[in-house]
Amino acid sequence: MKRIVIFASGSGTNAENLIKFFHNRDNASVIQVLTNNPHAKVLERAKNLNVSALSFNRVAFSKTDDVLNILKAAQPDLIILAGFLWKFPEHILQHFPNKVINIHPALLPKYGGKGMYGMHVHEAVVANNETETGITIHYVNENYDEGAIIFQAKCSVESSDTAETVAAKIHELEMEHFPKVVEDLLKS
Repeated sequence: MKRIVIFASGSGTNAENLIKFFHNRDNASVIQVLTNNPHAKVLERAKNLNVSALSFNRVAFSKTDDVLNILKAAQPDLIILAGFLWKFPEHILQHFPNKVINIHPALLPKYGGKGMYGMHVHEAVVANNETETGITIHYVNENYDEGAIIFQAKCSVESSDTAETVAAKIHELEMEHFPKVVEDLLKS
């Protein structure tokens, strides 16, 4: 049984989707959710789905081995960043090489980097009159949104689209593709 740990910072819809997808599967399960936001809705979602959930602060994450030790104890086969907003520390990445992935709400390398998340991305896509956007699932390295790309899915952006309508299209792509890509990664 493959073990998945999810990091999230906010609502947790992708985390919930992954937990539900792998619930009652014999190949993998989400064993823990970790967040940097003690008020994140993802904590409630995880609890409601009987998944262990913890919050941590910046010191525990970046300056000490507290979060690293939690991960070592969990022994994850895959660590998934699903709407997690902090840069992942190198000392954790070194312990889990090629085992940390992220989902980004744009077609990287466009609209990546520090500060490019959520509505910031969708607003930039609309402001720049893009004709398409999408999602990118990629490995995490020491730089924001620069790890090797695993998968991309595209959708069109119409001239009438707003950041909100683009966000809805991206959400659909995430819900459809993210669990399947994770499952394929765990098989390889």
